[in-house]
Amino acid sequence: MSATRKLAVLGAAIALIAASGSAALAQKKYDTGATDTEIKIGNIMPYSGPASAYGIIGRTEAAYFKKINDAGGINGRKINFISYDDGYSPPKTVEQARKLVESDEVLLIFNSLGTPPNTAIQKYMNSKKVPQLFVATGATKWNDPKDFPWTMGWQPNYQSETQIYAKYILKNMPNAKIAVLYQNDDYGKDYLKGLKDGLGQKVASMIVSEESYETSEPTIDNHIVRLKASGADVFINITTPKFAAQAIKKIAEIGWKPTHFLNNVSASVGAVIKPAGYENAQDIISAAYLKDASDKQWDNDPGMKEFYAFMAKDFPEGDKLDGGTVTGYGVAQTLVQVLKQCGDNLTRENIMKQAASLHDFRTEVLLPGIKINTGPTDFAPISQLQLMKFKGEKWELFGDVISADVGG
Repeated sequence: MSATRKLAVLGAAIALIAASGSAALAQKKYDTGATDTEIKIGNIMPYSGPASAYGIIGRTEAAYFKKINDAGGINGRKINFISYDDGYSPPKTVEQARKLVESDEVLLIFNSLGTPPNTAIQKYMNSKKVPQLFVATGATKWNDPKDFPWTMGWQPNYQSETQIYAKYILKNMPNAKIAVLYQNDDYGKDYLKGLKDGLGQKVASMIVSEESYETSEPTIDNHIVRLKASGADVFINITTPKFAAQAIKKIAEIGWKPTHFLNNVSASVGAVIKPAGYENAQDIISAAYLKDASDKQWDNDPGMKEFYAFMAKDFPEGDKLDGGTVTGYGVAQTLVQVLKQCGDNLTRENIMKQAASLHDFRTEVLLPGIKINTGPTDFAPISQLQLMKFKGEKWELFGDVISADVGG
C-alpha cells in the first residue's frame, strides 16, 4: 500500500473514531438539573402542620435515594434530593415549588404531597414544562395527560376507592343508612364524588348525613356526635391521619357501632390505628394496594425482606409499621425505574415519556397481582385495590384484587 493510501486509510479511521466519539457525546441530553454526575430532584412535604404524619414519606425517600447513591447512583449519576416543608398550606407550596424550579433548578418535582398543595402548583408546573411526577395524592384529576401533560399521579385514585366501597355496601348492606365525614377540600370531595357515583340512584335514600371539617379544626369530635345522631349504621371516614385517629377514638367513646369504612390514605397501623387503640379499630374496612409491614404473612416475602433490610440499615429511625415508609419506598423505586429507562437522555420531555411507558412494572411492596402500567393517554399508574378488614393488630385482606375504573 502506498504512503498516500496509508495516510488516507489512517485519516478515514481517525475521522470515524472522531465521528463515533461525537455521536456518543451527542447521545447525552440534559435539561436543567441533570449533568454527567448529578440528577437534582425536588420534593415538597408537610413536615409540619395538620398533615405532618405524612412527613415520614419524604424522609423514607431521602433514605432510599441515599442508599441508591451509596451503591453508585443511577447510570453513574448521584441523586441530589431537595425536600422542603409546606405545612400542607397551598400558598407555601407555591413558594417552595418556585424556589425548587427557579432557584434550585431541579430537573423535576417528585411526589409532592396533598391534593390542595398539588392543585395550587399544577398550572405553574405545566406552564414551566417541569415534570410534577408521581404526586402523593389519589385525586382523579392527575390522570389528565391532554390538559396537564407534565403531571402524573401514582396511587389508585380516590373515586375508584369509594366506588369499590359503594359496590360492597350495595351488595352486602342494601338497606344501609350511610353517614359521611370528609375533609372540606378537593381531596375530600373527590372521595365523596366516587361514593355517590358508586351508589348511583340509591344515593339520596342511603346517605342520611354528611359532615365536612376544616384541617384547621383541632378536633372533629362534634362532627362524629352529629353523625351518630343521624341513626346511620354505616360510616364512611374520609380523613387524613390526625383526624382519622380522632374519629376512631370518638366512635368507641360514644358507643356508636357502625360498619366503618376508612380511606386508604389513613389506613396506616403505625400512624393511625395504634394511636387510636387497636381495640377501637376492630372490623374497620379499608382498601389496599401495598403490603402492610405489620402483617406477619409477608415476613418471608422476598420483596418485603428487602424492605425490612432497607429499614434496618438505611432508615433505622423510621417506623416500618407506618404505612408511609412502605409508600415512600415503593414510589421512590418507581422513580428510579423511570430514571434508569431514561439512560443518558435526561430531558424533562423524556422523563415524562418514560414515566408514561411503564409496562407491568412491580415494586415488590405492591400486593400480589397488582402492577404498574402507564401509557401516553393513561397517567394512572396503579388502578387495582383489594379490600381488607382490621383484626387484632393487623389488616386482613379479603376478596379478589379489584381493577378500578381509573377515570380521566
